[in-house]
Amino acid sequence: MLENIRISLRGIWSHKMRSFLTMLGIIIGIAAIIAIVSTIMGTNEQIKSNLIGQGNNTVEATLMQDGWEADFSNQSIAGVPVFDQSIIDEILEIDGAEKASLYHTRTWVDSLYYLNTSLSGATVLGIDENYLDCAGLSVSRGRGFSLRDHVSNAKVALIDQTACDSAFGGQDPLGKTLEINREPFTVVGVVTMRSAFEPTINSMEDYELYTQDSGGKVYIPDKSWPIVFRYDEPVSVMVRAASTDDMAPVGRELANLLNGKLSVKEGAKVSYQSSNLAEEAAQLQQLASSTNAMLIGIASISLLVGGIGVMNIMLVSVTERTREIGLKKALGAPRRTIMLQFLTEAILLSLMGGVVGVVVGIVLSHVIAAVAGVPVMISGLAILVAVGFSMAVGIIFGLVPSLKASELNPIDALRYE
Repeated sequence: MLENIRISLRGIWSHKMRSFLTMLGIIIGIAAIIAIVSTIMGTNEQIKSNLIGQGNNTVEATLMQDGWEADFSNQSIAGVPVFDQSIIDEILEIDGAEKASLYHTRTWVDSLYYLNTSLSGATVLGIDENYLDCAGLSVSRGRGFSLRDHVSNAKVALIDQTACDSAFGGQDPLGKTLEINREPFTVVGVVTMRSAFEPTINSMEDYELYTQDSGGKVYIPDKSWPIVFRYDEPVSVMVRAASTDDMAPVGRELANLLNGKLSVKEGAKVSYQSSNLAEEAAQLQQLASSTNAMLIGIASISLLVGGIGVMNIMLVSVTERTREIGLKKALGAPRRTIMLQFLTEAILLSLMGGVVGVVVGIVLSHVIAAVAGVPVMISGLAILVAVGFSMAVGIIFGLVPSLKASELNPIDALRYE
């Protein structure tokens, strides 16, 4: 075998330009596949990072009615219990659930003012003592809610930076009074996300996706919720999963647990549904991957072309070395030895093209990542598959010339000019 490798390398080196041109199709194919796979992985990672927010891993279960978020503005819904903190223990028994919180929410509240400034696009949430930690929020100014605030139904509020800018501009919001449905709430703190998450905005669609809450968010203690909205409303649930991969199964188990507590009339079309940004990320990733799968198929055509080139050059090599083959067979070389010699050369030719293609593919991946602004994600599996595929190309397309060489008649071969 070592002798076959030495002879093959000598043959490749003696025709450097021809060998390089033969390998070019394989180099291009391998490089294109590695670059595409790396771009897919980098894009998917960016999608996941943008949507999920770098590791908050939160899943939310919301009561839905007829396919829409249930509306409690006028009345409560029969058969839907108002969960208390006792449900938290059951939720935390779900595999992958680390923290849980109960909260009320109203979006686009009309009766929300600071003096004459309306925050009509804001969302008001009534949160328990676990919410900030579960949602990955921290108090950047002022203070958070104390246990006394929750117990005494205190009229205090936290706001996010968007609500702060919308209502107060450059003023210090601490100690100022917000009116929610004509009830005064004193702002005691400003909250921000713990992770310094900055989504990549490349289009108006991205901008709209990440700026849905134009008026920001206002948080009040959950025990103070009935003061503003009057009804004992069902709550929504937020759960922090142990990892991104746990989000989907945790969401399913959470929805099943909560729906098991409902006693609504048949046909009411009321149920808890879980939603998490990991599912949206997975859908976008699937769309990107299916699109790029076609690109991989197109890139693979160049590997086929490269394989045909290997076969062509090996057939030329057999023709050029017909007398050599005849001499070896006349000296007693078996067919297997002749076949292995040319098959080894074809495999080496393809393997060298594959290795060069891997290097070019890695460099190309970094270039594409730099231009497109996506993370570089080089797939080790893609490299192994690419190298293995290049060897397979050498075996498959080198087999016909090798068999042709091994089947030459030694007398005819020696007489060949």
